[in-house]
Amino acid sequence: MRDVLDDLVGWWQAGQTVGMGTVVATWRSAPRPAGASMLVGPDGTAVGSVSGGCVEGAVYEEAKDAVETGEATLQRYGVSDDDAFAVGLTCGGILDVFVESVSRESFPELGEIKDSVDRHEPVAVVTCVKGPDDRLGRRMVLWPDRTSGSFGLQRMDDAVAADARGMLAAGRTGMLHFGHDGERRGDDLELFVNSFAPPARMVVFGAIDFAAAVARVGSFLGYRVTVCDARPVFATPKRFPDADEVIVEWPHRYLQGEVDAGRIDERTVLCVLTHDPKFDVPLLEVALRLPVAYVGAMGSRRTHEERLARLQEAGLSKEEIARLSSPIGLDLGARTPEETAVSIAAEIIAGRWGGSGERLSGIEGPIHATAER
Repeated sequence: MRDVLDDLVGWWQAGQTVGMGTVVATWRSAPRPAGASMLVGPDGTAVGSVSGGCVEGAVYEEAKDAVETGEATLQRYGVSDDDAFAVGLTCGGILDVFVESVSRESFPELGEIKDSVDRHEPVAVVTCVKGPDDRLGRRMVLWPDRTSGSFGLQRMDDAVAADARGMLAAGRTGMLHFGHDGERRGDDLELFVNSFAPPARMVVFGAIDFAAAVARVGSFLGYRVTVCDARPVFATPKRFPDADEVIVEWPHRYLQGEVDAGRIDERTVLCVLTHDPKFDVPLLEVALRLPVAYVGAMGSRRTHEERLARLQEAGLSKEEIARLSSPIGLDLGARTPEETAVSIAAEIIAGRWGGSGERLSGIEGPIHATAER
């Protein structure tokens, strides 16, 4: 919903009803992830996408029907359906799309959700997408410290809140299954948890031209980007217009301060581009002991070997040092700062989703391996 939230809230504030389809589950090579949404506005305007073009026409009609009838439905599109080609899903994937109407009456918390997203405050929307008529379409909105809405039973509300908050803390969007009375082992109800966690962070250390390119790509990928360097003459916002913030501080001190403040988590990626021992060794002593998603360091093969020796002397274990991606990036033959930034981004993406980094034309099996269920 994040991609279409501005349009949705605009119509909502005007008191208009909008049809909305949301991907709630995927199998195999589905083109869009769970959480992707498409709107049909009161004037018939289509906003967003649930499949990159494959099934938009079918979802468009379902969304119009939802506005007219007020009834929510769960639709499955994919190669297992007899009419797969009729709706256009020829890419080999399967997706479940929950279609509903949205108005001020049906979704009174939408304005608060928009405010939370704008403030980077974690919030999750839990919607019953499969179950009896008295539960279908009901929702609960959860913040770390409060809730709104109910599924009609306190026992179930408590169980849903506990499980969904766990998903929100991890930034995960997906399904929960419960029995009719809130039993965790039941499957009478399917609840879709759409988590709006703050953007993951990318911290780039070293105010060099490569850092500007990495910051640009990181911002493009949706990270909140920080550039940090101890040299004020180089660490300026003008040199890094794509960064969300530019910090003048010794790298290891800044990183430890962010850790102590609770602003570094398991989604954070750290790109060490200083390739200067007095900066990168103290920094990596801190970074390699953190449960972050990625730590990469720039440098030649010789720099890498010297860096490893210094890290061993500093007391880091073999397991900690093994977490370091150095030299940073995948082998793309990159030469320019922009090409190097793409190779670094490619390594981060591969690590996040378990990709091999090989050419797709040379391997077999699903393109999106993690979409397999």
